[in-house]
Amino acid sequence: MRTSPAPRAAALAAAVTVLLPLTACSESGNKDGPDGPRSSPLAENAADASTSGDLASQKLTWKPCPAPSPAQGSGNAPTPLPGGTPWECSFMRVPRDYAKPHGDTIELALIRARARNPAKRIGSLIFNFGGPGASGVATLPAFGTDYEKLRSRYDLVSFDPRGVGRSAGVECETDRQLDVRYENDGTPDTVAEVNSFVKDTKMYALACKKNSGKELPYVGTTNAARDMDLMRQVLGDKKLYYFGISYGTELGGVYANLFPKNVGRSVLDGVVNPTQNYEQASLGQARGFQLALDNFTKDCAARGDACKLPGATGKEVEQGISGLLARLEKKPIPGLGSRQLTQTLATTGIAAALYSKETWPLLEQGVDEADGGNGALLLALADSLNGRSENGRYDNSMAANTAINCADSKQRFTADQTETRLPEFRAASPLFGDYLGWGLMTCTGWPVAGAWETPDVSAPGAPPIVVIGNTGDPATPYEGAKAMADALGKGVGVELTYEGQGHGAYNSGNACVQRTVGAYLLDGTVPAAGTVCR
Repeated sequence: MRTSPAPRAAALAAAVTVLLPLTACSESGNKDGPDGPRSSPLAENAADASTSGDLASQKLTWKPCPAPSPAQGSGNAPTPLPGGTPWECSFMRVPRDYAKPHGDTIELALIRARARNPAKRIGSLIFNFGGPGASGVATLPAFGTDYEKLRSRYDLVSFDPRGVGRSAGVECETDRQLDVRYENDGTPDTVAEVNSFVKDTKMYALACKKNSGKELPYVGTTNAARDMDLMRQVLGDKKLYYFGISYGTELGGVYANLFPKNVGRSVLDGVVNPTQNYEQASLGQARGFQLALDNFTKDCAARGDACKLPGATGKEVEQGISGLLARLEKKPIPGLGSRQLTQTLATTGIAAALYSKETWPLLEQGVDEADGGNGALLLALADSLNGRSENGRYDNSMAANTAINCADSKQRFTADQTETRLPEFRAASPLFGDYLGWGLMTCTGWPVAGAWETPDVSAPGAPPIVVIGNTGDPATPYEGAKAMADALGKGVGVELTYEGQGHGAYNSGNACVQRTVGAYLLDGTVPAAGTVCR
């Protein structure tokens, strides 16, 4: 499962509100071809460095941002921030292959909003919102007001990492193929179902190779970290000021390992455990999402009749949800338009709503309505996580997620190997165990070998990096924060704990977390290791 940033209630509710009216619409907007052009009106003349020149000296041309492309998630052009500051976009050239620095280049899409107080400006604060596969160009404006205090001394900057969105975005299957893929059984039980699952996985890898084979060897995290150091230079900063969320914490850790002397003030929030391989991380997610589900069901039961779901205890509420999923495996129910809610899509929708406590009401409503035969809300929640927009187009976040993960991880699993591991996944999560266990086969048949078992994030010589763990985080379990702080090295990783729910901490709105992070980024005040925010 991806480790994208937690969808806030408002953002997810807005997405669901847009998606739900499609029950009365046709699916004619879905295209047979790839997800659409990855080019942009900004791409032409965005950077003036030649492919054989010094890319660190390129000058960026900033222009008003267009609406997000289909690969970035579609939608409207970003609106100005409070006070009228506009969002500006550009492209930066980077080597496709850093082993050939004067060879072919690709263009990375960038976005920025300038600092409010130029006289006290520190530099550019670069954000990565995770995934991997999240478009920073589309995401930063959506969260922009959350970082308004930080804009007092920083330009807010984000980007589409290579393989994502408008940055040589990876293309795999068509929109209609993806609809079928996500409807298919992701937890096979019979030999025939397993054979079909394996075939679909290999066909997806072949589609990615056919449509984006030239880019697949170069989309890994190490190259993304090198891109950030080039970005630092092009933006004119002596140090990299960085805010990484979810997978962005792994990217930040890899950057610190490669360029420890270039690290400025850096925050890692919703932390990926760098000591775990792909299998261990997936098992950790199973435990994390089960914890989040347990917290949701206990809260529901504690509210008594105010909760729409049956059950006097959390366990009974969960049994009701499990019963719904079992019924959906045998017989899907109507969802949106002509689409149905299958067991796999319902599980995805439940997971999507567990990313934030603010979206628990949507989960409660969605499960209640599905129990009554209406799968629209759970399907809309699943669409939000799968990157499907209201017009039936998919962004490329899941294709990029697969490409980046498979470029990084060396682990590859056969169906037999996966089945031997399922009991451990089921023990970790009765509800999500099979769903995440079969995800071990994501890179089966992938045309590019992975780079590592686990990333090296040791950063001797780097300044203090603030590492934030959330005790109720489903996607990046709390233990990952300590593991990252320890792996960064003594005197480098400084752990901050948030006792809360949902994925990540800063965007929860917790005053203590935001005050502590603000003091560090704006004033350089490093929090005491072990600080706890409640």
